[in-house]
Amino acid sequence: MDSSLFRWPSPGPQTAVAVTVTATAVATATLLLLARSALRPRWGRALPSPLKTTIPRLPSDEVERLVYQPDAFPGARDVDTPYGSIRVYEFGPEDGEKVLLVHGISTPCITLALIAHGLVKRGCRVMLFDLFGRGFSDGVGDLPHDERLYTTQILLVLASSPLAWTGNDAFRLIGYSLGGGIAVHFAAAFPHLVSSLVLLAPAGLINAADFGAVSLFIFKSGFVPERILAYLTRIRLQQPIAASRKAKEISPSAAAADIAATEATSDGETQKTDGSSIPFEQHVLMYVRWMALHHTGFIPAFMSSIRWAPLTDQHESWKLLARRKPGSTMVLLAQNDEIIDVKGYEREGLPLVGGKENVVWKVLPGTHDFVMTHSERILKEMDELWN
Repeated sequence: MDSSLFRWPSPGPQTAVAVTVTATAVATATLLLLARSALRPRWGRALPSPLKTTIPRLPSDEVERLVYQPDAFPGARDVDTPYGSIRVYEFGPEDGEKVLLVHGISTPCITLALIAHGLVKRGCRVMLFDLFGRGFSDGVGDLPHDERLYTTQILLVLASSPLAWTGNDAFRLIGYSLGGGIAVHFAAAFPHLVSSLVLLAPAGLINAADFGAVSLFIFKSGFVPERILAYLTRIRLQQPIAASRKAKEISPSAAAADIAATEATSDGETQKTDGSSIPFEQHVLMYVRWMALHHTGFIPAFMSSIRWAPLTDQHESWKLLARRKPGSTMVLLAQNDEIIDVKGYEREGLPLVGGKENVVWKVLPGTHDFVMTHSERILKEMDELWN
């Protein structure tokens, strides 16, 4: 018998090259996967807030120097939930009209302090809370920070009150920036609860190009390992905000950081809730920098919000606002907003919500932080809406 019939043919030069290339590709892909796994931080389910990590170790005089202190508002409570603890404040006359306020992407509820106190002076019962991963609320590390998570958080906050915040026309809802995008989804899901909806420079229809195409790709594609992106984001949010407006041209994380920065910047001054006057940019930048260093849930929450929160392309949810009772919705934009294209919002958003016959739509002086620099003007508009 011819033994050559049982021989495996010897590989030729082309076959050897193909095998080598394939083996190299497999080895490289394996190495990349291992490196990616090693560079992916293992976020916990609940990421503890500074109330559990940093504040207990600080001397009382250092706590008193914090920009945002645990007793910033009356009626503070920490609500334990399956997602972690939520810091909630509720104060004002118990029989007053109830108003819930939802803040933005990078700063806690103290951003809405002037409006909240102004409403209480008008006899309202107000409730504020820190979104997951901000202020004194724990972070959520294993779920996307999208409208579903934040809608659930609002329901948990409402359920924590000793007073009834449910039923038909139970409360008025105010949402600022990201909080506006969240408020749109909540009001669309539970229209019977919300007697009046006020959107202050709301997210939802922001032009994605304002984030920067490279920035959005890097945040959403997963191309950059999570640990590296988290490090870059933390550094970015600790740098002077004034510098960040130029840095977006050279830093892939800068444009996204600018979205956060505009909530916390102003060229003028404002009043702290304790009455002292300091430059507003310094006032809030101090806290953003402190939170980036001391809140384990802040960077993951910020990054996840850029990816999943209702910041852009929310046209379908805005359409649902057209079903609301005429005159029960108000949209207030800032004339010189650094994020929101006021004309673009009016061109795209106003028809979605039913036009000016259905909603109150106004443009006020100020920039994106007008909730602090022009709070009295905003309160005046609410007075007119609510008679």
